[in-house]
Amino acid sequence: MVQLSDTRVLVTGGTSGLGLSMAQALAQAGARVVVSSRDRKRAQAAAAELGAAALGIELDVRDAGSVAAGVEATYGLLGGLDVLVNNAGIGMRSVNPRFMTEPQPFWDVSPAGFRDVLETKATGTFLVARAVVPRMLSAGGGRVVTISMSEQTMTRRGFVPYGPSGAAVEALARVMAADLADTPVTANILLPGGATATGMIPDEMRDELRLSLLDPVIMGPPIVWLASPDAAAVHDERIVARDFEDWLQART
Repeated sequence: MVQLSDTRVLVTGGTSGLGLSMAQALAQAGARVVVSSRDRKRAQAAAAELGAAALGIELDVRDAGSVAAGVEATYGLLGGLDVLVNNAGIGMRSVNPRFMTEPQPFWDVSPAGFRDVLETKATGTFLVARAVVPRMLSAGGGRVVTISMSEQTMTRRGFVPYGPSGAAVEALARVMAADLADTPVTANILLPGGATATGMIPDEMRDELRLSLLDPVIMGPPIVWLASPDAAAVHDERIVARDFEDWLQART
């Protein structure tokens, strides 16, 4: 079992869904983990459930001032940062609660709803990476893992603005990897590989479809591996959690 006792990690949006599952896996592997949320009490409650090695902070990824303060707090709490998991995001339910059964055309999406999803996922990923990566470069190393989605989701009917937010984040992650080439900081993409059973799924989803959802714990093994010494030289990879074991075996 991978041991991450000397590893310090920030997981944005780490209080539920994929973020919480990754934070749990990292904490169980021995990492010291900070989870963030717009709501300080929610972040602290999630951290308490994760155990003594976890801490919760308030951080609104859409706001540069909040990001700066949250990153500063993280460095103060952990004494540094080895891994950033850029995960924070909101789903289609925020703009159309019945998006699976009653897909909404893009022209019916409110400008405010569009901005909120894009700013949380795409702008948030940029702002947090922008605040963290220079510190990692100065410290001589670090890892950035950007959480993405399947290409089918990016272009699926009725998935504005969630799909475009994923496409933007994926492009951003690839540009970040290019910019970080030949530096001591690595950048990779991780995605589940299908719809997962999180709070982003609408309540009225049919039972037969719900049974096909991936368990969020699927993100645990790849994120722990990406934080481990085994992944020290891994850069600019797109890892699908569902296929992680096969992908890893193919590398050996």
